[in-house]
Amino acid sequence: MLQKFSVFLFLIYTLTSCVAHKNIVYFQGESLSENRIKEINNKPYRLQVDDILRIDIKSLDKEMVSIFQSSSSSVSGGQAQGGALYFSGYSVDKQGFIQLPYLEKINVLGYTTDEIEYKIKEGLGKYFKNLSDIFVAVKLAGIRYTIIGEVGSSGSKILFQNNVNIVEAIANSGDIGLTGDKKNIEIIRMEIDGVKKFHVDLTQMSVFNSDVFYIQPNDIINVPPLKQKTIGTGVIGTQTFSTIMSVLSVYLLIKTL
Repeated sequence: MLQKFSVFLFLIYTLTSCVAHKNIVYFQGESLSENRIKEINNKPYRLQVDDILRIDIKSLDKEMVSIFQSSSSSVSGGQAQGGALYFSGYSVDKQGFIQLPYLEKINVLGYTTDEIEYKIKEGLGKYFKNLSDIFVAVKLAGIRYTIIGEVGSSGSKILFQNNVNIVEAIANSGDIGLTGDKKNIEIIRMEIDGVKKFHVDLTQMSVFNSDVFYIQPNDIINVPPLKQKTIGTGVIGTQTFSTIMSVLSVYLLIKTL
């Protein structure tokens, strides 16, 4: 009886124990040629509610320009960082508008930053004789995302870059632990036509060719656990062996009673 039980435990160990090597190694497979990698950056981002914009207006007439600048726009010599962006930037309200001093509300929902620059210049036209004398720059005040699950540091993050890919986002969150499923990363994205869920496999080189390789502001990244963690058999061999030995010890103890 004991021999049969030992064989049974050994089968459990071999079938459900430690995580396979191929499930924890990033970017497996052959290199991708440049002409196969999609140019995701060519698709401009369109603004959503709660995005924060940094708007810079310049002209030779500095006194006139100062009227349209936010009173909190000068932070650390013009380099707004961290939480200061909340006060110095322009937040897109629930109706999709931003409000600059002395200008009418501007609808920015679904527009690109280039299109918003043109809209602002148009609004300034009634105050300046020549629009070519005005310089307007509109940028996202960092890319904010939320990451949860099997990572070193979960929570809401901000990266001050124009583009952030899924690898950078995860690396900025302390990487994926051994219990994280690298083959099934979930990206939840709020789009105009509803909430969508995408799946990314970080163990394959083809991830660089994915339409969602570059994240968007307000994305939610979920790193689900491996089934080994869920059923509690252990992730590495020693953990699984310890689990089996504990079960065997309990079995032998009961048998001797």
